[in-house]
Amino acid sequence: MTAHPGDTGLLAPGWADSAASSATGDEAYLRALLDAEAALTRAQAAMGLAPVEAATAVTETAGAGAFDVTSLAERARTGGNPVIPLVADLTEAVGEAYGPYVHRGATSQDIMDTATMLVAARTLDVVLADLGGTERALSRLAAEHRDTAMPGRTLTQHAVPTTFGLKAAGWRSLVLDARDRLRAVRESLPIQLGGAAGTLAAFGAYGASDPAGLPEAYARELGLRAPGLPWHTLRTPVADLAGCLAFTAGALGKLAVDVLTLSRTEIAEVAEGSGGGSSAMPHKSNPVRSTLIASAARRAPQLAATLYGAMAAEDERPAGAWHAEWEPLRDLLRLVGGAARDAAELAEGLRVRPETMREHLDLTHGLIVSERLSAELAPVLGRARAKELLTRLASSGQPLAGVPELADVDLDPAHYTGSAGVLTDRALERR
Repeated sequence: MTAHPGDTGLLAPGWADSAASSATGDEAYLRALLDAEAALTRAQAAMGLAPVEAATAVTETAGAGAFDVTSLAERARTGGNPVIPLVADLTEAVGEAYGPYVHRGATSQDIMDTATMLVAARTLDVVLADLGGTERALSRLAAEHRDTAMPGRTLTQHAVPTTFGLKAAGWRSLVLDARDRLRAVRESLPIQLGGAAGTLAAFGAYGASDPAGLPEAYARELGLRAPGLPWHTLRTPVADLAGCLAFTAGALGKLAVDVLTLSRTEIAEVAEGSGGGSSAMPHKSNPVRSTLIASAARRAPQLAATLYGAMAAEDERPAGAWHAEWEPLRDLLRLVGGAARDAAELAEGLRVRPETMREHLDLTHGLIVSERLSAELAPVLGRARAKELLTRLASSGQPLAGVPELADVDLDPAHYTGSAGVLTDRALERR
């Protein structure tokens, strides 16, 4: 299934042509709405509230796909949501005999919320697969470069030596954090079923002796969780989804901004496997994947903020708060889905340049190990004199090699990264 022709992502290269775009497009949302309607009739049939033939008829009709998404979008303006015209079309398509069992006892928000959870589940499955690919690639990089020394940087300046393996292990740790959060939310995504005001009253009117049992049957039909209560104005599922998606965007954004920095022409310690071209400068190979991921990381928090704001939903069903969720949530799913795709490609193809890292370790003529030198010289010269000596050498720019007080001190920065290797090993034990 592909995105609707009117929703191709022309201005959104971060998610265009991604699996997430297909999973969240208008046609995919329509499919989820139809799946939600069909499952509701099947759940009622399973409880003896509708004929089995009705469940079969609704499911077959819903699966046929003969519904005009453009017409539904246009007619949604009348009632404020696309479920209302869809129910009319589905009821007509099912026919007179079983049409009355379409949407019976439900409200539009039941179907819209359930469809949203289906879209989220299908998108998260794709994102989790891409995060798995990213994690495996980063694990290989971390192991391969366990002892590849490079400058550690703080506040944009050389600080102390570190290793690229530890940096890659840190990226991987964030990816695993995102994976764990997404998995937990994916497993908790619930159906929505409450009827007009969250009381399930209509289902009792249609013959259910225990309407509270219907959500369990509905959830089984869709492979989602049954909620403890209808959540029309209790928006925990959406808030949890917003939070884990924003976190994932930020976690991937850390990888991206590090690559952007390290791939600058004047640094060039890493490079994307295949960069992007420029319309004006033929010599350029732009870090496009990192750029798009960084863009997603900057947009995601504001989208999540809108979804958190929608938690203040009045009464038993809200006017505006619920409606405000639809587009930001879809945008957030798409952004994170595209970023996860790009991160997997970025990590898999990343080119590392150890020789350049080694050259950069020597840019400060040994001062990158000043912290270690302070510790080693203090017992010999005293703390005050050791600090004064190193401060003077730093301000003069004089190479440390040849300084009499340092004659017996190892000045090779690569010899001071043993603890980074240990930390890398420890990080890679996490699965």
